[in-house]
Amino acid sequence: MFSSQPAPIEFLTVEEVTEVDRALLTTQDKFVTRVALYSLRTLKKITESTGQSVESVTPEQIEDWIAQDDAIQEAVDSDGSFLTFFSRIMLSSLKPLRQIAAEAGTAIESLTVPQVVQWFEKEAKLRMSQGNNPA
Repeated sequence: MFSSQPAPIEFLTVEEVTEVDRALLTTQDKFVTRVALYSLRTLKKITESTGQSVESVTPEQIEDWIAQDDAIQEAVDSDGSFLTFFSRIMLSSLKPLRQIAAEAGTAIESLTVPQVVQWFEKEAKLRMSQGNNPA
């Protein structure tokens, strides 16, 4: 548990939404990109408050943080399973964030919004060139 209420986290800023919307991505890819960006922001906030690395953040810490996030509290209050669902989505975002960080030669904590968006755009173009549609 965290000792104090975390500052609310915006899902995405207007600038981030614009950057994702400008990318050549399908609606599904834009959604996944937005979730990855929100996850990155949340993971950074958790690590700032705990002093640990993103890689060592536990599912319980993510659930605790999300449960205290005013931006999604209404969804959590209306559906008790939403917290677990959203936590799992955030955890699944770690896979592409790890890949992006590895390709960039940096820690996940150091990733930028443009790096994340460009990676998802690159992956989408790669799938299209190989004739694979998103799942």
